[in-house]
Amino acid sequence: MDASTALPDVRETLLFLAVAGVLAPLLRRFRAPPVLGYLAAGAALGPAGLGAFADRAPPLRYLTFADTAAIAQVASLGVAFLLFTLGLELTFERLIRLRKLALGLGLGQILASMAILTAAGVAFGARPSTALLVAAALSMSSTAIVMPALGEAKRLTGAVGRASFATLLTQDVAVAPLLAMAGFLGAGGRGGALSALLLSALPAALGVAALIAFGRIALRPLFRHAASTRDGDSFMAATLLVVLGAGAAAAALGLSLGLGAFVAGLLLAETEYRREIEVTIEPFKGLLLGLFFVSIGAGLDLRALAAAPAAPLAILAATLAAKGFVVFGLARAQGLRTLAAAETALLLAPAGEFAFALFAAGAVSGALPAGAVAPAATATALGLFLLPALARLGQRLHRADAVAAAPENLALAPAPRVIVVGYGRVGALVGDMLSAHAIPFVAVDGDAGLVARLRRRGLDIHYGDATRRELLASLGLDEARALVVTMNAPKATEAVVALARAERADLPILARASDAEHARALYALGVTDAVPETVEASLQLSEAVLVDIGVPMGFVIASIHGKRDEYRKALNAPLRPGGRARRAVRAKSNDDAPKAQ
Repeated sequence: MDASTALPDVRETLLFLAVAGVLAPLLRRFRAPPVLGYLAAGAALGPAGLGAFADRAPPLRYLTFADTAAIAQVASLGVAFLLFTLGLELTFERLIRLRKLALGLGLGQILASMAILTAAGVAFGARPSTALLVAAALSMSSTAIVMPALGEAKRLTGAVGRASFATLLTQDVAVAPLLAMAGFLGAGGRGGALSALLLSALPAALGVAALIAFGRIALRPLFRHAASTRDGDSFMAATLLVVLGAGAAAAALGLSLGLGAFVAGLLLAETEYRREIEVTIEPFKGLLLGLFFVSIGAGLDLRALAAAPAAPLAILAATLAAKGFVVFGLARAQGLRTLAAAETALLLAPAGEFAFALFAAGAVSGALPAGAVAPAATATALGLFLLPALARLGQRLHRADAVAAAPENLALAPAPRVIVVGYGRVGALVGDMLSAHAIPFVAVDGDAGLVARLRRRGLDIHYGDATRRELLASLGLDEARALVVTMNAPKATEAVVALARAERADLPILARASDAEHARALYALGVTDAVPETVEASLQLSEAVLVDIGVPMGFVIASIHGKRDEYRKALNAPLRPGGRARRAVRAKSNDDAPKAQ
């Protein structure tokens, strides 16, 4: 490949990386959803934007997305990665906690919205199958915009946050069967009979069953092998293999790429590797989803919208009205206050990003004619652009609802837990003591074999590298009661302490130290208590000696506590010039250990 052909082959990639590297951080600085930036950039740099002037100004060819078909093929992987991570989120505990809202509000919203919008489409002359698929797409809401907006406002556990999350979770689960439905409707349309639809559903169901059966056998051993190497690249390769391999297997069975990835995520949701997989996959998901939204924006024909705005605007208005009415009514029926129900309706009324995936699947299967896709996709994009303004209006409603409250029994998040990093002999003893006092905790360890054995005993422990900020966040660092670091690797312990203290200044952090100097370094990093192994061994030995030679227990406990406090003050003291404090600590550890009295 010579230089003249190399640049055109990579210019879309370079242009997208420029958008992701410059535009996305700029939008985050102004607290604007990156999704909107990607859509706007795609529209501005697409064939209907600056690309329309490329013939008159050739240099613009290097600043526009000319080959939208090429980036759309790669961008479709973004949906697969998103569906995979959504599958990872569907733990049994979460489903049980949200079952009432998921069934009453989530499923009810999908079915009611589809019924209303399908009836409206048929009334305006659309084929029933076309109207049904467009209605199914429009019934979806935007997980990519709504959930980050609620998370940044710290409102995920409030009434609106729970209702929105339950609805979006139900929609996310529904995406996979709806993607399959797009293929079924296309098959049914070509066959012209309901039997074609049913006959198409049977191989799909068998294909999903085969994926599940194979995944249950192969996935856990694959990740155990990758984790046993203690090589991050091997674990990343295994993760990408599962996502792309499951998607390819589903495609080979006549299903969608995203459906296969979703099934793989479901199978891994209850494994000990879930947390590390989430952290590993996040950068790929973010970039590919960004590319997906850029491809959607590049496919928008703004000139056509300006020339014939009636159809897209009518679809947008019908979607907002139908879904807003349905969500508000169902939310009130679920016990939400009037203003909370109104805010939930505002957040969920616009169609979401999965609508584009359903439009694409319907177009490929033949269920959606091109004339139906363009106005519906334009209406969906307009709704996404409108969503931040609706979210701000909803926040005003929230501020006006001064007595808004959330029942405790429907809380999304589990009770704050203690996080134990490292679960060898020391960590296990800490866990035993926490359990003895009925204090909930979650543990993480880098030994895949140990984690697998402990999970079989019912312990809530995960495989992962706790020196990564994202993994600590996924374990619930923001709400944790305390962090206990028991690793026997001093540098890794210091890294975990530094990360945790940077995230939360109020968090009690207790760490195992290899010796007095290591304890001093941990105190400098902000640890609440550092426990040097040598000091504690000396104290325990002294206690045993004193008791065995007949010193009263009360006196022994008092002297041991006094000596421990003396060491803690010495270790936590600021370092004096010339390192005299550090030498004093070393001398105290070596020469002034507690002696029998």
